[in-house]
Amino acid sequence: MAWHLSILVMVTTCLSLFSISEQSSQTELLQQLRKQLEYPRQLDAWGSPSSDPCSTKPTAVLAVTCEGNAIRELKIIGDRITKAPKFSGFSVPNVTLSEAFVLDSFVTTLTRLTTLRVVILVSLGLWGPIPDKIHRLASLEVLDLSSNFLYGSIPPKLSVMSKLHTVTLDGNYFNGSVPDWLDSFSNLTVLRLQSNQLKGSIPASVGKAAMLTELALAGNSISGDIPNLGSLNKLEMLDLRDNELDGELPEMPTSVVTILLSKNSLKGEIPEQFGQLNRLQHLDVSFNFLVGSPPAELFALPNISYLNLAANMLSGSLLSSLTCSSTLGFVDLSTNRLTGDLPSCLNGNLNNKVVKFDGNCFSVDPAHQHEAKYCQQSHKGKGSNKDVGLVVTVVGILFVMLVLSLLLMASNKRSCQKVLAEKQFQQKHTQDNSISGMSSELLVNARCISQAVKLGTQVQPSHRIFSLEELKEATKSFERSAFLGEGAIGKLYKGKLENGTLIAIRCLALHQRYSIRNLKLRLDLLAKLRHPNLVCLLGHCIDSAVDESTVKRVFLVYEYVPGGTLSSYLSASSPEKTLKWCDRLQVLIAIAKAVHFLHTGIIPGSLSNRLKSSSILVDEHHMAKLSDYGLSIITEEIYKHEVIGQKKKYFQNDPTEM
Repeated sequence: MAWHLSILVMVTTCLSLFSISEQSSQTELLQQLRKQLEYPRQLDAWGSPSSDPCSTKPTAVLAVTCEGNAIRELKIIGDRITKAPKFSGFSVPNVTLSEAFVLDSFVTTLTRLTTLRVVILVSLGLWGPIPDKIHRLASLEVLDLSSNFLYGSIPPKLSVMSKLHTVTLDGNYFNGSVPDWLDSFSNLTVLRLQSNQLKGSIPASVGKAAMLTELALAGNSISGDIPNLGSLNKLEMLDLRDNELDGELPEMPTSVVTILLSKNSLKGEIPEQFGQLNRLQHLDVSFNFLVGSPPAELFALPNISYLNLAANMLSGSLLSSLTCSSTLGFVDLSTNRLTGDLPSCLNGNLNNKVVKFDGNCFSVDPAHQHEAKYCQQSHKGKGSNKDVGLVVTVVGILFVMLVLSLLLMASNKRSCQKVLAEKQFQQKHTQDNSISGMSSELLVNARCISQAVKLGTQVQPSHRIFSLEELKEATKSFERSAFLGEGAIGKLYKGKLENGTLIAIRCLALHQRYSIRNLKLRLDLLAKLRHPNLVCLLGHCIDSAVDESTVKRVFLVYEYVPGGTLSSYLSASSPEKTLKWCDRLQVLIAIAKAVHFLHTGIIPGSLSNRLKSSSILVDEHHMAKLSDYGLSIITEEIYKHEVIGQKKKYFQNDPTEM
C-alpha cells in the first residue's frame, strides 16, 4: 500500500512540475515575441520578470486568454498607424519595425504557441512576406494582421488550416492576385483583403466557398467580371468598392444584406433579380456605367434602408405609382439621365427620407436639372456602351500621340547628351559584368550604388542605426591610420565593415545640445536626402550622455567615394589626374543637379550647403557627388565657424598621402 502511495505522489509531482515548466515555456515565448516586436508600449505590463501574461487584465489594445496552461488568444493593437507614402518593401524609420526585424523569425516564435485559436496583431509595423510556416498554427480560428506592411502573395498554405474561419488582412501591401484556392477552406466565413494592391480578376472558386458570410475586397486593383455568387447561400456582406471591375452585375444570393460596388466600371442594367433580395438593406452601385431604368421593386424591398444609384447612366422615367418601403431612409439618384416626374414616395418631406436627384432631367426643381434634350440622347442597352467605346477610342488615340511626342523629345535630348555620356559608359563597361549585374545606365541613374551595394541589397541601401562598437571595429578604435582629416564640422575617418564595405565616418562636433528625440527627428530628415549626385548617408550612431538626456556627439556613416576631391583633379601639380573639359562639364552638371534637388526637390529646401571644390567628390568613373550637404539640419551653427583646415584630403585613396 505504501508502495502504491509513493508512486501516486511521484506521478502527481511530475505532472505538477511539467505543468509549471509548460507555463514557464509559454511565458518565455511571449517575452520573445515582445522583444521581436521591439518592446511596444502596449506590452509594458509584461515588463516585470515575474509578470504572468495570462493574468494580465484585458484592455482594448492587449488581451491574452488562457485555459489552464494553454494560451488560446493573443491580441495586440499597436499605434503604428502611419502609412509610408511609398513603401518599397524595406524598413521605414519610425513607421515600420526596424530593419533588424525578420518576419520569418517572428512567425517561427508565434507558431510555437501551438494552442492559439485567435491571433490579432494590428498596427504593429510588421513588414515582409508572410512565410508558409504560418500553417503550423493548426488550431487557429481567427487571424487578423491588418494595418501592417505585409506584401507579396497571400500564402496558399493558409488553405490547409481546417479550423480557420476568419481571415482579415486589410490595409497591407499584398500585390499578388486574389487567391484561387478559397474553395479549399472548409470553414471560411469571413475574408477581408481591403486596401491592398491585389490585381487580376476574382477567381470563380470564390463562388464555391459555401460557408462565406462576408467578402471584402475593396480598395485594390481587381478587374474583370464579378463571378457567379448565387450559390453562396450564407453570404451577407459583399464589398468590392473602389476597384476596376468592368463586367455586368451578376445575380446575387438571396441571403445578402449589404452590397457595396461603387467606384468601378460596371456596365449593363441592374438585374431584375435585385428586386427579390428581401433581406437587402444597403445597396451602393454609384460611380459606374449602369444603364436602363432601375427596377421598381428595388425601392419597395421590405428591409431596404440605403439606396445609392448616383453617377451612372440610368435613363427613362420612374413609375408615378412607385412604392417605397417604410424602412427606406436614403436614396441618391443624382447625375443620371432620368426623366419625368419624381414619384411622390421619393418626396424628401415624407417619412423623413433623404432623397438626392440633382443632375437629371426631372420636371421638379429645374434649377438643378438638365434640359430635356440632354437626357433624350440614345442611351438604351448597348448603345451607351458604343458611345463610351468611341470616347475611349478617341482618348486612346490622343494618348498614343502624346506618348509618341514625348518619346521623340526624349530621344532628341538623349542625342544631345550622347557625346558627354559616351566616355562615361565606356569606362563602366568593364564594371557591367561584375557580380552586381548592373548595367552602365543603371549605375549612372541609381541613387546610391558605389561600395554601398555590398551592404546586402542590390537596390538603394536603407538608412540604419550603427552601434558605436561597430564603428570602433570598422576603424580599429579610431586609430591614426583611419584618420582622414578634420575641419569645423568634425573629424573624418575611413572604416571597413565586417562584410568588407568601405565607409567614411564623420564625427560631428555639435555646438549646441539636443535631446535624443530632437536629434533623431533631425537625422530622419537628413536620411531622406537621397539623390544620385549626393554621397549616400548609410546611417548614424548617437553617442549620448550617461543619463541619455542629451547627446555628446553623433557619427554620420557615408558611402566611401575613392576617387578624391574635385580640387585634386583641378590642381596643376597632378597633370595625370587633370580633368578634360568634357569631364569637367559632366561634373558641373552633376553638382547642379544635386544642388537643384537640395533646393527644390524637398520641402523645406536645404539651402545652407558646403559648395566648394573640396566638398565635391569624384569617383573612379568621374561621377561627381556632393558631400557634407544638409548638415545645417543638425546644427545651425556649423557655418558660423571658419574651417580650421584640412589636415588630409577628403576621401583620398591612400590616407598616408594626406
